[in-house]
Amino acid sequence: MDRWINKVAVITGASSGIGEDLARELVKKNVNVVGLARRIDNMQKIKESLKNEKGSFYPIKCDVSKEEDIVKAFQWIEKNLKTVDILVNNAGVYTSDLCIESSTENIKKVIDVNLIAPTVCTKEAVKIMRKNNTAGHIINIDSVAGQGVKFYESTALNMYSPSKFALKAVSQVVELELEYVKNHTKVTTIFPGLVKTEMPPEIAFKHLPYVDSKDITDSIIYVLSTPPHVQIKELTITPVPGYMRQ
Repeated sequence: MDRWINKVAVITGASSGIGEDLARELVKKNVNVVGLARRIDNMQKIKESLKNEKGSFYPIKCDVSKEEDIVKAFQWIEKNLKTVDILVNNAGVYTSDLCIESSTENIKKVIDVNLIAPTVCTKEAVKIMRKNNTAGHIINIDSVAGQGVKFYESTALNMYSPSKFALKAVSQVVELELEYVKNHTKVTTIFPGLVKTEMPPEIAFKHLPYVDSKDITDSIIYVLSTPPHVQIKELTITPVPGYMRQ
């Protein structure tokens, strides 16, 4: 991780769950982290708790479903921190209504946050990376739902799986485009199984094996720790089947 000391990481969905846990770990490792999320109060508390660590945490209120919020955030980053070295597209949402009965509003909400937002964030980050000739790292937090569709009790999670399948394709498109423009930024897609965060319903953790946010953070730290000539394209992290914790 020494190559990232004093570098700048941008994490979406940084106010809780995987985003918060990763932000804390990177700041402790002397990385300057910009957190993008709607819940600015949560992020201010995170900032306060990290004030004595090696790196710094910069919270920016940002609704990633709004392009103007994303663009303004990256303009602030470029003006104040000059660069972007790491981008972690972590923010995500789902709805549990049936796709065949869903409102168009719900369909668009999931696509906007899970697919359009990471694409726009990537575009803005890469613009800054190329300007600075930075060989950075883009990490897309996908899901095992982006590898296969499953039905859970009464739902297949509507547009969640389609958005995550498409995010995997975005990773592949961006990787090829970066090669084309001769930028050596890496692209990694992480596929977590069920993670104990605020997003899944609490009852899921009583009936299904799960991993913790820290387990996903550890995998991201591993990916970031690889030497410049090594790229981990995809990494799947799931609980051991049938392993129910007390």
